[in-house]
Amino acid sequence: MLEIIILAAGRGTRMRSSTPKVLHALAGEPLLGHVLRAARNLRPDNIHIVVGCGADEVERAVAAEDVMFHIQTEQLGTGHAVAQALPHCHPDSQVLVLFGDVPLIQSESLAQLIQGAADGLGLLAINLDDPKGYGRIVRDAAGDFAEIVEDRDCTDTQKQLTEVNTGILVGPAERLSTLLAQVGNDNAQGEFYLPDILRIAVGQGDAVTLVTLEDTEQMMGVNDLSQLETLERVFQQRAAESLMQQGVAIVDRSRIDIRGTLKCGAGVRIDVNAVFEGDVTLADGVSVGANCVIIDSIVGANTTVQPFCHIEQARIGGDCRIGPYARLRPGSALADEVRVGNFVETKNSQFGQGSKANHLAYVGDSEIGAGSNIGAGTITCNYDGVNKHKTVLGEGVFVGSNSTLVAPVTLGDHAFVAAGSVVTNTVADNELALGRARQRNVKGWQRPGKEKE
Repeated sequence: MLEIIILAAGRGTRMRSSTPKVLHALAGEPLLGHVLRAARNLRPDNIHIVVGCGADEVERAVAAEDVMFHIQTEQLGTGHAVAQALPHCHPDSQVLVLFGDVPLIQSESLAQLIQGAADGLGLLAINLDDPKGYGRIVRDAAGDFAEIVEDRDCTDTQKQLTEVNTGILVGPAERLSTLLAQVGNDNAQGEFYLPDILRIAVGQGDAVTLVTLEDTEQMMGVNDLSQLETLERVFQQRAAESLMQQGVAIVDRSRIDIRGTLKCGAGVRIDVNAVFEGDVTLADGVSVGANCVIIDSIVGANTTVQPFCHIEQARIGGDCRIGPYARLRPGSALADEVRVGNFVETKNSQFGQGSKANHLAYVGDSEIGAGSNIGAGTITCNYDGVNKHKTVLGEGVFVGSNSTLVAPVTLGDHAFVAAGSVVTNTVADNELALGRARQRNVKGWQRPGKEKE
């Protein structure tokens, strides 16, 4: 039986923010959310989160059926924090302790620790080129764990050690409870330190299994906004590397942001400064231009999204051409071979195969039939100040430039709207609609000029 305790009670004063530290976003998700994902991948029987600062906010952010929360009313150290949750764990369970501000930890590494420790105590360690500030792991003559010595207490010899404590450990719940009861707070901070249980355990004849990670980036924590920014780039470069190994051509791995899940088919190309949020799918052969933002959308095969497009909750078919500078708002659904060009905005509208809106148009709450063309400057007037109304275009409709379609209105198949028209009534199949005032030329008209001084 496996239970996981995640420590998330810290105030995070160095973040200089009213937001609890574990709720600061990394790749669009709270730090604690990343740790929870790694924990869930281990399929534990229970997950316990120890909360303190901003407890209500943290609980609202990550509440789920598989999570139990425990309040640490006073922040008296990591040992004290674990003691808030440990009594709620089954005595026969194996308990893994994680930290809510260490978001890059991988479930594979944690599984290695759990398996290595079996039914005993285990500790995750890393080797650092510069271990200053970290507790050093001291091994005995046989190479086994002996103790952890805090940096300020190290001898000159011990300061040369590069293997350090990560704080992530595992052990039987009943044994952890016994050891925690023996931890004191006779230190400068007056806190109960979790790593002290290992020193006590060794003194009582227990063995501690050490699992040393080669990938030190997994153990990077967040204490301030500078560290958060560093982790953001580490995360993004790892995500980019994973995509490139799958065959995605990324122009610059240092200039891509994935804030959710990005699924890519074969032959996908992504230019610089592209941002992907939520669940995004790019089918085979999709090309995403520079400075695009795509949120919770699906882009069909061989579609080109040109630079500076903003796409949110849209479904785009194959062989489409979007942008540059196009905005597809929620509810936009494009069939194959659709063209949505520069400075065109769509919202809650369906475009049939091969339809076009190439320039400077607003298409909202509309159905556009296959092969229809919407001219530059055209808008659908879908809002009357109270309610939204629908515009329907049949197949092969041609709407001339600078036309205004006042919804609710329907244009039949192959209807034609003359440029500059205001259309308020139904246009039947194959009809021409002219909804503009007759031109009048004034003879002898004088252009206004500047008055002479």
